[in-house]
Amino acid sequence: MKIITWNVNGLRAALGKDALRWAWEQQPDILCLQEIKARPDQLKEEHRNFPGYDVIWNPAEQPGYSGVATFLRGPSLELQLGMGTPLFDMEGRLISTLHSGFRLFNVYFPNGQHGKERLDYKLDFYAHLLATCDRLHAMGDNIIITGDFNTAHMPIDLKNPKQNEMTSGFLPEERAWVQNFLEHGFVDAYRHFYPDRIQYTWWTYRFSARQRGIGWRIDYFLVSEALLPHIKDVIIHEEVLGSDHCPVELILE
Repeated sequence: MKIITWNVNGLRAALGKDALRWAWEQQPDILCLQEIKARPDQLKEEHRNFPGYDVIWNPAEQPGYSGVATFLRGPSLELQLGMGTPLFDMEGRLISTLHSGFRLFNVYFPNGQHGKERLDYKLDFYAHLLATCDRLHAMGDNIIITGDFNTAHMPIDLKNPKQNEMTSGFLPEERAWVQNFLEHGFVDAYRHFYPDRIQYTWWTYRFSARQRGIGWRIDYFLVSEALLPHIKDVIIHEEVLGSDHCPVELILE
């Protein structure tokens, strides 16, 4: 099974410039998109058909903001939009689907760069999701969390860690929440396979950052420890353009 995650930074723009052609050519079993910034009825007619896929939409209430979508080749055994918490769910940040052997969370974590209120919101979002995952793990579920975490976990995960120690996305309290997930039964699948490899998944549009290799790894696959023997590889497709993020692929036996 092949799962691809990609923050497309605007689905309408991505479809308009045919940026998703790469994703369709890979024929993933599941495609998780974040920051779609659109409702399905806002797509042009020629962009509303996704042959071979059922599409689950969770757009934000605010137009042109946030939102996630999950594309499935096979039906989900169970579906939930959001976490049942209106404060978070109004922003369209999570889709949960159940598959044979695992539960998948497609998540667009909040950005904490717009003041203390949004940073607190982001940290509370992490806490609510981890509490949900703890309950599911206690029930025996295996979980895959994928998407844009908006946090680089370790210094190896961004080009300039020292310069960004006080920048949201690399603050100690944000990094601690990623670590909390790892201490609650999850594994960063990419780092499991490639503990010393330097690759990034996001580059600011400013300063020619992508061309200069100045990036951050903030798009992840966190998997339950019990799933790890079934994970065959995680691939960061840094060569794929079309967004300020690149797609990341998980291969699952």
